[in-house]
Amino acid sequence: MEYIKLGTTGLDVSPVAIGAMTYGQPERGHPVWSKAEDEARPLIRHALEVGINFFDTANFYSYGSSEEILGRALRDFADRDAVVVATKLRHPMRLGPNGRGLSRKEVMTEVDHSLRRLGTDHIDLYQIHRNDHATPWEETLEALHDVVKAGKVRYLGASSMHAWEFAKALHLQERHGWARFVSMQDHYNLLAREEEREMIPLCLDEGVGTVVWSPLARGRLARSWDDARAGKRSATDGAYADQLYSPAEEASNRAIVDAVGRVAEAHGVSRAQVALAWLRRQPVVAAPLVGAGSPAQIDDAVASLDLELTDDDVRALETPYTPRYDLQGISDEAEMEAIRRRVPGMAL
Repeated sequence: MEYIKLGTTGLDVSPVAIGAMTYGQPERGHPVWSKAEDEARPLIRHALEVGINFFDTANFYSYGSSEEILGRALRDFADRDAVVVATKLRHPMRLGPNGRGLSRKEVMTEVDHSLRRLGTDHIDLYQIHRNDHATPWEETLEALHDVVKAGKVRYLGASSMHAWEFAKALHLQERHGWARFVSMQDHYNLLAREEEREMIPLCLDEGVGTVVWSPLARGRLARSWDDARAGKRSATDGAYADQLYSPAEEASNRAIVDAVGRVAEAHGVSRAQVALAWLRRQPVVAAPLVGAGSPAQIDDAVASLDLELTDDDVRALETPYTPRYDLQGISDEAEMEAIRRRVPGMAL
């Protein structure tokens, strides 16, 4: 494994990261695709054995269970100083007031809860899961700066939002001398390239590395079009998945998925390797988050690092793309609606 720097920091990360949303007790997460601890531990161990040192989770994933499982596995299988542990906050963790968001109270509360669940004295990359429009940026950013200065957090990251919002946050951090966001976790893949318009150029200009969620488009890029929704995740995401990958774009999506298949066949590799290798060609991408459910999927992601796509391959993959609606402003509420349906009685 050849490690790279995250953005312009000195932090070494593997160019493939494990997305630990997959891991969590099913009764506290998604009953169909969440991996319980006995299933998750061998996968985390295998990722470490093949050189992956970058693990991403969130307090919200399986309501803390993902952090607990990841923390115990890394304690047992890893050198804590060699691995990079990333987690997030923002989404609801408790019923009633002050159970969600990015207020100073929530930042100070949730960082301690995450540290306890992870079983560690510091978080390497602490990310805001989405922007909190009910809390002033200044309040959130100063609180994040304070948890860095307190030694609880090493680096700060953000996740999907409008580029102008992220630019404002970076400006405020610079203006006040606060710890800066060093990464942006965004939605980017061959079926979702709208971030190329504003967010990616902003990150390139500011030296911010990106960590990509849904790099295989909920599995759509890892199988043929006829089987595009056969995966457990994509088959159970319902309306949220349709908003991410609109049926209105079916002709374009099908053409892209077919192109992935042709390029994969020409190289004698899997479709997933092609989709991940395309991301690796994008200069702003530090690592895709792979929600691996088997050792073979981890191995496939690592193998993609050795695949070199030609310029002709890239043209074939990119040409069928058509402009999409920018989902950054509505994806959070769509995701919340999906959670309301999945967790009856949760007052979000």
